[in-house]
Amino acid sequence: MNSSPISANNAPMSSFQILMVALCFFMNFNDGIDVLIVSFSSSEIIRAFDLSKSEMGYIFSAGLAGMTLGCFSLAPFADQYGRRKIFIISLVMVSIGMFGVAFSGAYLPILGWRFLTGLGIGGILPTITTTAAEYSNDKYRDFNVGLIQAGWPIGAILTGLLCADIIPVKGWQYAFFLAGCFSSGMTVLVFFLMKDSADFLTKKIEKQGVSVLMTQELKPNTWRLWLAAFFGFMTLYTVMSWVPTIAKDSGMPFELATYVGIALNLGAAIGSSSIGALGARFGLKKIQLLYMLSAFTLMQLYAFMDLYPALIFILVFGIGIFAQGGFNGIWPILSRIYPTSIRATGVGYTVGIGRLGAILGPAVFGVLADSHMSNSLLFILFSLPLLVMGLIIRTLPSNKL
Repeated sequence: MNSSPISANNAPMSSFQILMVALCFFMNFNDGIDVLIVSFSSSEIIRAFDLSKSEMGYIFSAGLAGMTLGCFSLAPFADQYGRRKIFIISLVMVSIGMFGVAFSGAYLPILGWRFLTGLGIGGILPTITTTAAEYSNDKYRDFNVGLIQAGWPIGAILTGLLCADIIPVKGWQYAFFLAGCFSSGMTVLVFFLMKDSADFLTKKIEKQGVSVLMTQELKPNTWRLWLAAFFGFMTLYTVMSWVPTIAKDSGMPFELATYVGIALNLGAAIGSSSIGALGARFGLKKIQLLYMLSAFTLMQLYAFMDLYPALIFILVFGIGIFAQGGFNGIWPILSRIYPTSIRATGVGYTVGIGRLGAILGPAVFGVLADSHMSNSLLFILFSLPLLVMGLIIRTLPSNKL
């Protein structure tokens, strides 16, 4: 295997380039495990510590707060010091955080460990998007950037299957311990295999910070992307965090409610892997708006229809395809708009702003649920940001989309 950095161009992708994209996929796969394990474990954590839904919402939001800070603080350094270094630092944080939760015996330490885990994930997500774009040739760039996003829901699916089998027998702490072991293994793989791309190594390092995103050319797109990410993350993380608990509250047993979460993420994997290819053919802005309109419609059906288990699975599966698939159309858009020298900064700040919505969404959902707002009304309320995101992306003036 050629171990030297390779620049993306019109030539066929080499085995080394494919390996680098695969590492990005599996890092996102690992993030899916580390984020969604708390969702699949939420009903057991609530029972173990006698928590209210508001308190559980704060656990969700602690991880998201860490992700937000990681996007702002770690991801921009990838443009300055290299992608590989940020990956390693971030993965170490994630591993420590997962083991910390596994051995926690109280509510407050879990908040702290989830914050640390989120901090590491916040450094990884923008940087894998950047790295996959740099290692892909022109033909497969949009597809690969979309494909690595499918790693996240696939990791979540595995987590759901694992939790459904392990938690009833060995407890939720054991599931977190296994997730920590996987994160540690990813750290070792990245340490020995990952290299910075030639595109990064040959570009002049620019001044970092938000000012590089506010040039006359980039400013209109930057503001739109920040708003789109904020609204998209708000609904996306709310749905992912609360769907298993909502299903359990509706009378489903723990195992069946867990499979509802798996259906959501199976749909997300299909949507995420398809939007890049469809966007490359028909236009990213058009396809993303179509996905968001579809997700909005399905959430209205979920709110207004009398639901039985089979219909819940079908609707949640469709919501996964179009909500997360549509949201993940933002990653190839970001890779097209921001040049290599500031790409990690651009993606990092966009994700960071978006995470503010992700923090707000699950916490507000928990508070409203505790105030006895119906699940139907909650789904109507949280479907609206998806529509807003699709419309904002449609207004992007860039001719690259």
